[in-house]
Amino acid sequence: MLFSFAKAKAGILAFTALFTLIACSIPNLEPQDCTDSRTALREFYSFHFGNDMRFSLDNLKLRRPFLTESLFQSIENSPPGTDPFTVGTDDFPKAFRVGACKIANDGNPLFEVLLFWKDDRRSEQRSIWVSMRKQNDKWLVDKISQVKQ
Repeated sequence: MLFSFAKAKAGILAFTALFTLIACSIPNLEPQDCTDSRTALREFYSFHFGNDMRFSLDNLKLRRPFLTESLFQSIENSPPGTDPFTVGTDDFPKAFRVGACKIANDGNPLFEVLLFWKDDRRSEQRSIWVSMRKQNDKWLVDKISQVKQ
């Protein structure tokens, strides 16, 4: 009787483990390039929000490892004190979240990045769209737009 109880217990545990794995796995329906580039985008915005967000050449140089050369050059002449990586003004968001991704017409991942402002006077959310490009086996921020693409 002890032997059959041990077999039954092992069978129940195996079934429970298998059921848990199947029930808890969520299929990833996102294109592979979106999945692969999401971490790099999150790291860039985490760095950006964790440091001085005001535009200056020194601050831009700190962000260079995250940016394509074309984006770096296009941002070089941004007005001092603004934030070209969010809404392009001196109205700095307090937080961000990387949202949905699709593959754009140029074949690169395009992310919606949600920006949040919250204080005693205001609670607001806006979206920007950020395109990523793979260069030398590294995902880099390539374009930032306030207009849905």
